[in-house]
Amino acid sequence: MNAPAPLPPGLRRELESGLSALALDPALAAPLLDYLALLARWNRTYNLTAVRDPQEMVVKHLLDSLAMHPYVDAIAQAGGALADLGTGAGLPGIPLAIVKPGLRVTLVESNGKKARFMREALRQLGLGEARVAESRIEAFAEPGAYDAITARALATLPLILELGGHLLKPGGSLLAMKGAYPADEIAALPAGWRLQASHPLRVPGLDAERHLVVVERAPA
Repeated sequence: MNAPAPLPPGLRRELESGLSALALDPALAAPLLDYLALLARWNRTYNLTAVRDPQEMVVKHLLDSLAMHPYVDAIAQAGGALADLGTGAGLPGIPLAIVKPGLRVTLVESNGKKARFMREALRQLGLGEARVAESRIEAFAEPGAYDAITARALATLPLILELGGHLLKPGGSLLAMKGAYPADEIAALPAGWRLQASHPLRVPGLDAERHLVVVERAPA
């Protein structure tokens, strides 16, 4: 499992174009494609993700994960910590760790195959500021340790907070990646939490709605 899978020609150009559209350095395409090649190779054996076509992976995994990158800038610049809950094969946590070197990312995933893949990916990519926590979210015992938690296609906002809200520092926030604006989920936020902001996201190459929903603790 050490050698990454060869990727189709043209992917680098497509990824570089997408990175430019997201105001990221196109040179980041190299480590991102190294991650993608490793994911594609492991996916053939371990079925880590339902998206199997590398071109689809560029848009639906890499660029989709990175569309939220401006909203972790302040955390990364301060050397802060982000927990990616139910991260699967490391999305969005590993792409964010690649493009935001100061960001300390914990990848929380209970599936052993996915956790093993991520450990190998972090080793091969040299991502020393990221680590894997093989744990169920609600059992992850690092209360109050994180500036932000994030989740991509994991669960409703109330359930994410129920499972992982304990991980946030005072003043910390949930950065939830959603498709259409989740009005019903926002209306159902549990007591003690409130919507801080909702940001429409544009993912290069993807014709679909995306929003980043920011939830914080309500003032006492």
